[in-house]
Amino acid sequence: MNLKRELWFYNSCSQIFNSKSKMATKIYIVYYSTYGHVEKLAEEIKKGAASVEGVEAKLWQVPETLSEEVLAKMSAPPKSDVPIITPQELAEADGFVFGFPTRFGMMSAQFKAFLDATGGLWRTQQLAGKPAGIFYSTGSQGGGQETTPLTAITQLVHHGMIFVPIGYTFGAGMFEMENVKGGSPYGAGTFAGDGSRQPSELELQQAHHQGKYIAAIAKKLKGAA
Repeated sequence: MNLKRELWFYNSCSQIFNSKSKMATKIYIVYYSTYGHVEKLAEEIKKGAASVEGVEAKLWQVPETLSEEVLAKMSAPPKSDVPIITPQELAEADGFVFGFPTRFGMMSAQFKAFLDATGGLWRTQQLAGKPAGIFYSTGSQGGGQETTPLTAITQLVHHGMIFVPIGYTFGAGMFEMENVKGGSPYGAGTFAGDGSRQPSELELQQAHHQGKYIAAIAKKLKGAA
């Protein structure tokens, strides 16, 4: 009799857990990072998203397109153990935050190559109606802190995704004038400079805010569906 009760209790708990897991809002933070600046922002965005109750946040990298030989010549550090995403896996998420370094004011070729491979999702409109934000890294203050996310919006539009800018919801941090700070109303950002500069505390706070902000919106949209 006790064994039957234990089995019943176990099965009941499993059903409740599985039900909650299915109901959780899934946020995928998908990025490409050459020297680690974008990855640091991604990690903070994940923390922000995960701080929202009922949200599951996961980090993904897009595939590298450069050879090991070329990367070595660029003095690029080894990639982290964050899993590599496939285009089809995007369909599993309820919302996204896409991150990449800039290349002449636009997203890096690696991230563009990944999005170019999402034609199957586009044909079936599996990403339509899902919210997505953008974050980025540039080499200098005039290197694309606004043009990079602005030009990236076209990718979201063709998939029918809903672009979610942070606007000025970060508050006073948006008006910082005493220190160098990346980011804009489009999303969180950082300056890499010659590669030695790392994201500042304020930039990381903005990234955390972006993750939390988009996760909350994605949760509301899923609940209203």
